[in-house]
Amino acid sequence: MSNLGDNSCSPTPPTSTSHQSPIQQTPIPTSDENTTLSLSVTNHGAKVDDSGYNSSKLKSEKKLGGASKNGTSHLREHSDRCSKRFQMDIRQQVLVANQRKVDGKVTLKNLSFDQNVTRRELANMIIMHEYPLSMVDHVQFRKYSYSLQPLFAMPSRNTIKSDILKIFKEEKAKIISKLEANEGRIAITTDMWTADHQKRGYMAVTAHYIDNQWNLQKCIIRFEYVPTLHTKEVITSSLMKCFLDWNIDRKLSSITVDNCSVNDGVIELLIDRIGCDAFLLNGAFFHMRCCAHILHLIMKDGLSVIGDGIEIIRDSVLFWGATPKSWEKFEEAARQLRIPTLKRLCVDVKTRWNSTYLMLRTALFYKDVFPRCVQLHGDPLYKHLPTENDWIIATEICEKLKLFYDITEGFSGTKYATANIYFPNICKIRLALNEWIMHTDRIISCMAVSMLGKFEKYWNDVLGIMGVATILDPRIVQICRDLVKEYEKNLALKKEEGPSSSSFSFLDGVEVIPRKGDFDILNWWKLTGPQFLTLQLIVRDIYAIPVFTVASKSTFSTGGRLVSAQRNRLHPSTIEALTCCQSWLWAKEEGSISLEENSFYEDVDDSEIEEKITSVTKEWTQLHQHAEEWTQKFTQVEIEEKKRKWLCYWCGTKYTPEHKCMKSQTYQLIISDCE
Repeated sequence: MSNLGDNSCSPTPPTSTSHQSPIQQTPIPTSDENTTLSLSVTNHGAKVDDSGYNSSKLKSEKKLGGASKNGTSHLREHSDRCSKRFQMDIRQQVLVANQRKVDGKVTLKNLSFDQNVTRRELANMIIMHEYPLSMVDHVQFRKYSYSLQPLFAMPSRNTIKSDILKIFKEEKAKIISKLEANEGRIAITTDMWTADHQKRGYMAVTAHYIDNQWNLQKCIIRFEYVPTLHTKEVITSSLMKCFLDWNIDRKLSSITVDNCSVNDGVIELLIDRIGCDAFLLNGAFFHMRCCAHILHLIMKDGLSVIGDGIEIIRDSVLFWGATPKSWEKFEEAARQLRIPTLKRLCVDVKTRWNSTYLMLRTALFYKDVFPRCVQLHGDPLYKHLPTENDWIIATEICEKLKLFYDITEGFSGTKYATANIYFPNICKIRLALNEWIMHTDRIISCMAVSMLGKFEKYWNDVLGIMGVATILDPRIVQICRDLVKEYEKNLALKKEEGPSSSSFSFLDGVEVIPRKGDFDILNWWKLTGPQFLTLQLIVRDIYAIPVFTVASKSTFSTGGRLVSAQRNRLHPSTIEALTCCQSWLWAKEEGSISLEENSFYEDVDDSEIEEKITSVTKEWTQLHQHAEEWTQKFTQVEIEEKKRKWLCYWCGTKYTPEHKCMKSQTYQLIISDCE
């Protein structure tokens, strides 16, 4: 019988009795290589004959031959099956309580410890939470792990590194098989980044696709060190190596990159090496320019024209937000005006237009605080108080920047399709620029002219496949339907015939959907697409194309934390394994909840679900009927009075630490006076 009452993980030796005396450690006359084995076997028994190991008296009161000629095999066999043998297995001492989610029943079972499973979980922890590899050598971490499980042998730094590389290979093989089984095409985003502490260039490659369940997926497939110089030939070779390694070179739909001459050359070389026949329409839609980068170039030209118009506001923000003392004075003035200071003044970076928008938005929020600071403190160094005209110009510019900021936010989504919103937003920008050119303010007009020139350079010819993505959006069906009917009606009048049936079969029977922001277009095509099989295949490939390289750029944030000043000597292969595995493991972790819920409902019949719903509804009805007798109503005044007099909420008697209320099963419901 095991000693279940002992909380320690190491077994307590049995108490010596008349028939269980500890064996004397007398050398056994065997060879050196068998000494340890013989001792471990004979420790189960006791010496009987002082003249030698002629026999052994075992704990089960049996005698077996103990001479050297008898060997130890029979002792070992008896030791394995002896009913009175003291158990040395920790699984016989530690019990684990498991509670089922369905009925709440608790079951006990023996603990099963696996060294390999624990090592893998330790490696996963280091990967997912960006812990240093050297943490396995930290003294306190080793003590902490030993207190949890003394049987766990802590691996060394090199061992845990090998485990991480092993996990990387295993997870990579799983994703490769998943991509091969996927029926749709794969869109690629890629970008370059230089690590500050290593001065090395890294290239991130992210794959985007719509899986067989019509969910938009993305995964990092490469975070590779690219040696200098970063010419088009070097980048092309790295990309080709990645595509061939993952076996996706014949399944690509597009590649989204920043706008530069090197990337233009890379696209041409890729099409030449892979072959035009592997792409849609011989590669006509393979090159996708990053919308955010083009918006940045457009806004950069616009802000270069209006730089002096907001310079005074920029100097004011810099003055009052530069030091803690200045900010304290600013906060004091804001408190007097009853303006909350939840937002801090932020100075913009002139090369980043979005930071300029955030600076103006915050400064306009504190518009009345700046003159109050002059009245309250009268700092002689502050000589840049904005005038009313400056605030008018800042308001106009902030409104114009907001349009680009909102569009950029929409393009940066990674959990929803962005191809269908590409063309409408580009049209919105063009219409806004045409309107701003006619503005009465000369600064706004000059800004619009400069921005329009850059717009026409990159977006005069909108990529045709993005127009197709817009047409396939079911929310514009009504517009297309009305246009088709109008043209068919005019055509029938000219021919003096009755209106013919529409040849645009996609519009027939499609329900009109209002243009709302929360519309799940992928789910709509998943359910309605089987009526239009060819269009469904087109949608699956086109809507996986991202219009923004944010997925690859966000990878550099992880890379920047990994390649820190303290870990600047990590090998590129280790950095790639850590970066890619972190993305893969977090994606699996975030999807585990929904998978568990789905598996639960798959195991339950419809009749069981209805029975559970009926049971829960009945219980809630009974609770509602008895709510009055289970609930005590207190006003806030009554609660404060009970607190002041130290009275129990439930029974009203004097409260002490030893107080045991007979009504402790009731519940408290605090109701305000207005209710």
